[in-house]
Amino acid sequence: MAAAAAAAAASIVNYSAPSKPLLSAAAAADLRHILLRESMPFRDLKLIHGRFVRLGLEGDGYMLNLLLRCSFVSGHSTYGFFLFSRIAQRNIFHYNTVIRGLVSANYMVDTVNLYCEMRLKGFLPDNFTFPFVLKACACLQDLEAGIKIHAHLLKSGFEFDVFVKTSLISLYSKCGHLDYAQKLFDEMPVRNVVSWTAIISGYICDGQLEHAVITFWKSLEMGLKPDSFTLVRVLSACTQLGDIKMGEQIHKWADEKKMSGNVFVATSIIDLYTKCGRMERAREVFDRMLIKDIVSWSVMIGGYSFNGLPQEALNLFFKMEAENLNPDCFTMVGVLSACAKLGALELGERISCYMPMVELLSNPVLGTALIDMYAKCGSMAKSWVIFKGMKDKDLIVWNAMISGFAMTGHEKFSFALFAQMKKFLIRPDGNTFLSLLCACVHTGLVHDGRSYFKNMKKIYDLTHRIEHYGCMVDLLGRAGFLVEAHQLINQMPMEANAVVWGALLGGCRIHRNINLAEHVLRKLIELEPENSGNYVLLSNIYALNGRWDESAKLRLTMKRRGIQKTPGYSWVELNGVVHEFHVGDKSHPMSEQIYEKLDELTKRLKAMGYMPTTEAVLFDIEDEEKEHSLGYHSEKLAIAFALIRTQPEETIRVVKNLRVLEDVELYSLGEEAIVSRVTRDEGIKLKIKQVAIILKLDVVETTINLEVVEGRGFPEKKMP
Repeated sequence: MAAAAAAAAASIVNYSAPSKPLLSAAAAADLRHILLRESMPFRDLKLIHGRFVRLGLEGDGYMLNLLLRCSFVSGHSTYGFFLFSRIAQRNIFHYNTVIRGLVSANYMVDTVNLYCEMRLKGFLPDNFTFPFVLKACACLQDLEAGIKIHAHLLKSGFEFDVFVKTSLISLYSKCGHLDYAQKLFDEMPVRNVVSWTAIISGYICDGQLEHAVITFWKSLEMGLKPDSFTLVRVLSACTQLGDIKMGEQIHKWADEKKMSGNVFVATSIIDLYTKCGRMERAREVFDRMLIKDIVSWSVMIGGYSFNGLPQEALNLFFKMEAENLNPDCFTMVGVLSACAKLGALELGERISCYMPMVELLSNPVLGTALIDMYAKCGSMAKSWVIFKGMKDKDLIVWNAMISGFAMTGHEKFSFALFAQMKKFLIRPDGNTFLSLLCACVHTGLVHDGRSYFKNMKKIYDLTHRIEHYGCMVDLLGRAGFLVEAHQLINQMPMEANAVVWGALLGGCRIHRNINLAEHVLRKLIELEPENSGNYVLLSNIYALNGRWDESAKLRLTMKRRGIQKTPGYSWVELNGVVHEFHVGDKSHPMSEQIYEKLDELTKRLKAMGYMPTTEAVLFDIEDEEKEHSLGYHSEKLAIAFALIRTQPEETIRVVKNLRVLEDVELYSLGEEAIVSRVTRDEGIKLKIKQVAIILKLDVVETTINLEVVEGRGFPEKKMP
């Protein structure tokens, strides 16, 4: 479009203008009114420019400046800059208009260059020039250029202008010199809302979030009337702090001042509530919004997905579709994440069609979301295709692929891809090692896990996070190194959370270590007294060791405290529709056929020697009742339904909100012998089990075996 604009403009400028203007006062007023509009199409802009030439207005500095402004405001920056280049006699107003337009269009380097050209040609910048050129330096974090411009404005006498000084505060804040920014702020005799917002933003950029919030309240005490930008910034600080109480106070203040209806403020409030897990409050604010932009929808959808409510995220996305709104990059990330959590592969693929494949492969954020979605749905071949096709693979993209292989039981490919990553001189981070440690957990590679854990600090100088300790405890506990795992917890530089202690308790269950399990449970009850899973796990350890009195006491403790077992739910996607099941569920329209299918499969499996594993069910239920409970577990209902509705060559993916019971894993393995299914993909052979059982964020057992066929597939000698 830029080339077409230049050609069209050149043909217009080559007209010979009349010797005298042919524009009446009324016509001039009409033309000014048109040019002062917010924007206009490119075709209309060219027509207006043609009138300028025909009517001899190219010598009218004011009208020409309006035309320049209209070009930039309408988003036709290239055309506007071309018009500017054809002006024979420029003035400071022309330069200011173009500098402002370039900043608005994100041409920051061009802005600084034009400022230098202006000074070389003898034009003196004024108080309308400095704020925008300083903003360009701030965005570029070009402190050296900013200091030189600061010297220029001091010589020009504009250091006391409130807008100029505010721009200086923003410059020094963004360039890491908050102390000097604070000094400039303190020196200001008059401060406006922009000044306060600038210093608040400076504290946020410097990580001083609490100070940012304190400064906001201080500004209110001094009589400031904050605007929407101020509120957005301080709400951002509360969100990053996770300070829901402070955020609610600011929300209440915004309600009282009738400012919470602003689309930017409301979206920031929604973001605060979603990040703090208050989804009901977030939805209330969202539903009250009279005007919702795509950012509002994206934040709400992403919030549902982030908080483990993927079905709600998809429902809201469908509502957005019904209102004829097209998703942007951030909407897509939230929706693909929801599809990943539900194992909704078909739906995820349909939604990904909103973006052309070229954009998906060129955008690291979208590409990573797609890799993650395919991986969590068990389709590693497609994850690999996306990974291979991406032009710019940053660390996050590599991590997503390594994590995908690790979570789906292809640990050897995780290790091989890590080796490839090092060859490309991409430095790993903590998330890389987290995926590698998870791979070690799945394969029981204790020696390799210890090595990765040690090398994180020794070779890469990376700090161990609590997640890394959790993986190591899980790895050691599963392998029977319970004492070492317990010692590692005691040596942690931070307090162990429930996940870490829960990993150790899982190891105690596997190896039936009652004494350590009792100690671990006491820790877990302190951390999360309402979590029924901890009680159930210890009770099973008691029962397996014949300590029935302790089992009974624990059961009474649970009843006395009102603790109930968390209900399990399973989801299965068929033809783009997600179906939900819970234990003993009879709400589905096909319930009768589902139970008939389940009974048929169970009889056939028992004939093959299958016996239900009842150890993982609540300890106070008789074995016969346990078998009945397991027989109609949510996963099995989902499997039976899918078997009825799918063809023999189709893959079934079942997603669950809790861990998968051992009996269900055995049931799935037995079922595979009855209804085996295989699919193939170019270059990589896939042997897919009848069922891919997925947790909230992870795959429980190996569900896909990738094998290199005829030398093709992963790994390759060269990667793009």
